Amino acid sequence: MNRWRRSVGELQARRRPLLECQRAQAAFIKVTACLQLQATCLGSNSDCSRLREELGETRALAHSLCTGLQKRLTTLLTQGELPQEERAEAERLWVLFLSGLEIFQQDLQKVILLQELFPLKQPRDRLSLVNTGGSGDGIGVTGRVTMSQMPWPKTQDQDPCPDLSTQISQLEAMAQEMLRKVNVPFWSVEATQEAWADSVDTEQDDEPVEEMSVENVAAGPQRLGGCCHYPGCRVLCLLN
Repeated sequence: MNRWRRSVGELQARRRPLLECQRAQAAFIKVTACLQLQATCLGSNSDCSRLREELGETRALAHSLCTGLQKRLTTLLTQGELPQEERAEAERLWVLFLSGLEIFQQDLQKVILLQELFPLKQPRDRLSLVNTGGSGDGIGVTGRVTMSQMPWPKTQDQDPCPDLSTQISQLEAMAQEMLRKVNVPFWSVEATQEAWADSVDTEQDDEPVEEMSVENVAAGPQRLGGCCHYPGCRVLCLLN
């Protein structure tokens, strides 16, 4: 029995770094999505100093996640021998993380541009904000950000989040370093989830997609609910 427990403990210890990377990648996606939503509010009538403070907090959390994930993924793929299934999962996370880094970098560049175009240093600066007509704001997003906990304990020697320009340069250097140390062709990584899997009801997967035509439009108002009958149609969400 003790031998069996020891084997299970060894297996869990071996898989712990990969599980940490999986949780970190999921948290990184959520945090960067929240930052993207906050960035869209910059320069609008919902922009304020509190929003920019919370955007800085979101950016700091994303910085901690991406620096820790970069180190752990690089270690997994360059040191030690992983079983085939675990290595395939690590390579998939590597590709997802690199793609997320690129999107994160683009969002930070957008933040720099909007903060330069719409400074909020004085009260009269609010007169230049654009009335977009949106009723929501990005302040409430912080609650969702704080739910994305770090999958590893914080350390005392952790680097603080740099300023925007420095962070963008660091992200570029991080991506180049990963590409230099790990050679994983993007085309060799297979997806483990079908497209639209989250938005399509499994009971309606076999429903055929109907083509849009003049006859369909003229058939009646009941056919104007969207461009097609595909259950995951994003245009349908915009029209409703």
